[in-house]
Amino acid sequence: MFDIRIGTVIPADKAPEMMAQLNPKGFESYELDFNGRLPRMFEGMEEHAKAVLNAADGSVISSLGYYGNPLLDPDFRENLKKLITKAKLYHAPVVSTFAGGDPSKSVPDTIPLFREVFTGLCAVAESEGVKLALEGCGGGWHGGSTNIAYCPAAWDLIFDAVPSPALTLEWEPAHAVTRLMDPVAQLRKYAGKVSHVHGKDGTVNWDLIREKGLDGGSDLFYDRTPGFGDSNWADFFTILIRAGFTGSCDIEGYHDPVHFDDMEWTAQLTALDYLKRCRGGVAYYPGPEEYRGYQGKRK
Repeated sequence: MFDIRIGTVIPADKAPEMMAQLNPKGFESYELDFNGRLPRMFEGMEEHAKAVLNAADGSVISSLGYYGNPLLDPDFRENLKKLITKAKLYHAPVVSTFAGGDPSKSVPDTIPLFREVFTGLCAVAESEGVKLALEGCGGGWHGGSTNIAYCPAAWDLIFDAVPSPALTLEWEPAHAVTRLMDPVAQLRKYAGKVSHVHGKDGTVNWDLIREKGLDGGSDLFYDRTPGFGDSNWADFFTILIRAGFTGSCDIEGYHDPVHFDDMEWTAQLTALDYLKRCRGGVAYYPGPEEYRGYQGKRK
């Protein structure tokens, strides 16, 4: 079978109804977004998880997403810890979140607080057999950051501070593209740390940058649905597969400034087909085993 499933991100409280509509279109996995839905969803979560799994119909729950600032918000931190313990209800191997940050400090000066908070969170994740995946949006190296896990230099500090096998990345090229970093070079170095992929790309309008510079206003760079941005996703999936990644790429919609509103799901279906082709195929076909080629067994 394929190493990588292709799915989408959906609101957790609407998941059973949405999955029933999306499964027939070929979505293979779902990240459930719990933002703005916790802690009220903890009550009745076992019943909700059963409804989600009943609606799966061959798809999987790839990740539970909950994004906030665990370094400065103790309520968020406790909800995140509790969600980690609930991941098994959904058979979810990953809980995705932000690293958090202290805007009054630089990224290096925030690391001691990160170490203190995430050593405990990762201990819970390890005991539950769950990966914690840090999404890479944000900024503010010298201060102002509410999510310090936004660039390779910060990742190096983070993984050095908390060397837990449970601490991983939720990677996507959009955050690299729109900050003028090379996503291919980035992924080659950190592919082994990736446990979940967000399907979101970016566009850089180099003509406007050359004309106006980086302070020249809006539309210099923006997020895109995969297949409409600057990246060749076959490159990303090649790197991930060769690094041993077996997980999901879930389309993170509702960001494209061109294909949105009534075009949202048409664009996502286009991305679904595109990403499946980039991962190696739309439909898996093993073929005659004796005529597979001369490279030997792949696994």
